[in-house]
Amino acid sequence: QLQLVESGGGLVQPGGSLRLSCAASGFSLDDYAIGWFRQAPGKEREGVSCISNRNENVFYGDSGKGRFTISINKAKNTVYLQMNNLKPEDTAVYYCSAGLADDECRESPYDYWGQGTQVTVSS
Repeated sequence: QLQLVESGGGLVQPGGSLRLSCAASGFSLDDYAIGWFRQAPGKEREGVSCISNRNENVFYGDSGKGRFTISINKAKNTVYLQMNNLKPEDTAVYYCSAGLADDECRESPYDYWGQGTQVTVSS
């Protein structure tokens, strides 16, 4: 059974950093595209960063360009999202997702979702 479990969220001050983790089980990260998405209260879910099958391509949404970095530890079958210089507008529930392909971090190819982890940026 394919499972994704996020961790690493929390409360951080503006300008701070967090690293989110997504532990995958039941499948190999080489075989799926992996994405980080987020949803803020009252807003639609948006793609933050996605990496295609076999890590061939990486996409960043405008919100995280230059501040966020996606990476994979294949030995641990875990995906990370390093977030630096966090802003209050980054406050959201962050989700990890897996799909058979990536389409510039659009939601539609992604079929499997974790439960989400809350990130709150506030002083």
